[in-house]
Amino acid sequence: MSTSRSRPPEPPADAPVAELAGVVVRRGGRTVLPGLDVRIGHGVTGLLGPSGCGKTTLMRALVGSQVVTSGSVTVLGHPAGSSPVRGRVGYATQAAGVYDDLTVAQNLAFFARVLRAGGAEVDRVLEVVDLHEQRGQVVGRLSGGQRGRVGLALALLGRPELLVLDEPTVGLDPVLRARLWTRFHELAADGAAVLVSSHVMDEAERCDRLLLMREGRVVADDTPAGLRERTGAASVEDAFVALVRGEQP
Repeated sequence: MSTSRSRPPEPPADAPVAELAGVVVRRGGRTVLPGLDVRIGHGVTGLLGPSGCGKTTLMRALVGSQVVTSGSVTVLGHPAGSSPVRGRVGYATQAAGVYDDLTVAQNLAFFARVLRAGGAEVDRVLEVVDLHEQRGQVVGRLSGGQRGRVGLALALLGRPELLVLDEPTVGLDPVLRARLWTRFHELAADGAAVLVSSHVMDEAERCDRLLLMREGRVVADDTPAGLRERTGAASVEDAFVALVRGEQP
């Protein structure tokens, strides 16, 4: 007897992978998101802006872990965090949710069983994040960058359709950062929608599309080339400054 569950109906082909409509988030008497409208499509989307601008709050709303004061958040045609999308969204936080007293492989094997992803997934994601040599090491003894990559590996288990990655390249050397960005584009080419946050503007050029945030608002939604052309700036960082100052044509 088969135990497989039928997949929920797919959204229309032209529908966004995820959408926030009029989303307001308030915490401690402070408005973090003042009524955000964002559509996330396929490819690699960069979510850039200074620390404290609301990037993590937006990402938490997408994965259903953020209480929303008003507005709606839809992912893969369903409410964010609802049962039809569980297992179809991967989320890597800045503080990786892993067990420090287990090895890298033990952590991944445990979560692979929870997701019913299969044992072969452990080897696959270790290859993606370049942690094969550390598979037998206890997570609590890893460097900060290596620990972050374990969290990224967890998010990749089961080949999710939407990957939400909160500053996954923080603390990594330039060679490994470049390698991971190549991996993000490979995942997107395989069909996943990838949302990557960063406060490092030089990573913007690696994205297919950019959402630039400031003080809880999206001040630009465009390609890197489109932003430079629109503002006449030489770099995305200069374009961001021009947009904030209201200097764009």
